[in-house]
Amino acid sequence: MLTHLHIQNYALISLLDIDFAEGFSVLTGETGAGKSIILGALALVMGGKADTKTITEGEQRCVIEATFTDNGEELLVRRELNQNGRSRSFVNDEVVSLAELKRLAARLIDIHSQHENLLLGDDSFQLGIVDAIAFAQDGEPLLAYSALFGRYQELTGRLSALQQEAQKARADADYLRFQYDQLKDAGLREGEEDELAEEAYRLNHAEELQTDMQAAIQTLTEEGGVISLLHSVRLNAVSANLAERLQSVSIELDDIAGETQRIADRTEVNPARLQEVEERISLLDTLKRKHNVQTADELIALRDTLEKQCLHIDSYDVEIAALQKELAAHEQLLAAAAGRLTGSRKAVVPGIVKALTDNLTLLGVLHAKVDVDIRPLDDYTPQGKDDVQFLFAANLNQTPRRVSEVASGGEISRLMLCIKALIASANGLPTIIFDEIDTGVSGAIAARMGGIMRQMARSRQIIVITHLPQIAAMGDAQYKVFKRDNDRRTETSIRRLGADERIDEIASMLGGSNPTPAARDNARELLES
Repeated sequence: MLTHLHIQNYALISLLDIDFAEGFSVLTGETGAGKSIILGALALVMGGKADTKTITEGEQRCVIEATFTDNGEELLVRRELNQNGRSRSFVNDEVVSLAELKRLAARLIDIHSQHENLLLGDDSFQLGIVDAIAFAQDGEPLLAYSALFGRYQELTGRLSALQQEAQKARADADYLRFQYDQLKDAGLREGEEDELAEEAYRLNHAEELQTDMQAAIQTLTEEGGVISLLHSVRLNAVSANLAERLQSVSIELDDIAGETQRIADRTEVNPARLQEVEERISLLDTLKRKHNVQTADELIALRDTLEKQCLHIDSYDVEIAALQKELAAHEQLLAAAAGRLTGSRKAVVPGIVKALTDNLTLLGVLHAKVDVDIRPLDDYTPQGKDDVQFLFAANLNQTPRRVSEVASGGEISRLMLCIKALIASANGLPTIIFDEIDTGVSGAIAARMGGIMRQMARSRQIIVITHLPQIAAMGDAQYKVFKRDNDRRTETSIRRLGADERIDEIASMLGGSNPTPAARDNARELLES
């Protein structure tokens, strides 16, 4: 439950600290006193939208802290907002993300603002009401469906992506095959480019190379040449090691002379072969420019990639068929789970209808008719395959229709209170705050609305902002919100009222700012009753 609220530099509040009681508490005060400001601060600390305009004029930041108590343990939630628009959230002084704060708030408190009555016209809200009741009784159908739907989304996403990929691939198939055939027909092989460059050089400089190589061969092999001179050197008597090294050099020179001779034999003036080599080099250069690569080896890699792509185009149909088969099998499981979820929803409808009808009758809608229409949707959604509509009729012989089409403001307020009471009994939320849920009602009906909220407060904390004395008198505790002026500004404040102060406050709500003795007696009677 909410035990303490600290507000600093928020709107018309410079500094405010207030303790809240358990059970049923009411907040009263004149219109414009600042009740909505306090509610806005509480909404902000529980993850609501941050707006720097709410920071008190002249201040740099606002701080809101809310203390919750559960089984003797305290939970401190804090939100800070700076003029630069930066917001930070803390739980027990540890920084948390806004998403984490909102998830925590959803388990701690429900703030029902006046505009929330409009949610009765929202399909997802109506579905959420049914699911809250159904989940409290058996959460397995919804959890099972949610897990299967996640896999269903994954499979449908993969299938859609594969089909789009296949469509694009087929559109490019002719061009891909043309590119592949061109590279395949080129007969590319690794290392060819270097070999061609070396051969082209030899063919272009054949005569010069022959002359140089013959001169080298003669220098090495003729009588009196380098090799014969080495053979005449005798170093055995000097050093066995030197003699071995000299022998090794001699063998190496013999090998060089032989290799030089072989190259000379292959080196010939051959204009026809030179033309072939240059044409091959030109082809490789053309292909490299066309495919925007630097080497012939890159052309080979591209050829292999294109080959795989062409083969993959032919395999798309097989992959798509396999995925479609897997999706069809999974959809059967999803359909069964959706059916079980629908069944769990329909099972709680009679209880919902009875609870709402009984409470609406208690609140003066004597001929209230409520129905929950569940119809199948064409497609699966994260929440199932059901369209849920709450239907309502307030008058005798009137056909129930969608709430937003037939209910008046007062009827919507009463229906929403009945729904909140129903949900509260199911989800066990520790704190619920109602902001003028009594709009459009008065007198005995207001007292009955107060009675329902007081009943709710037996198992949780209920805080109500109200202008109605009948509801205010039912509170276990009453807080007055008021404005006061100081030398700097007008400020909003709040305080808990004592017994005599409650009589005066409720008398003012009954008879105006200067209540008569009769109004005080009436107020006392309301409190005692």
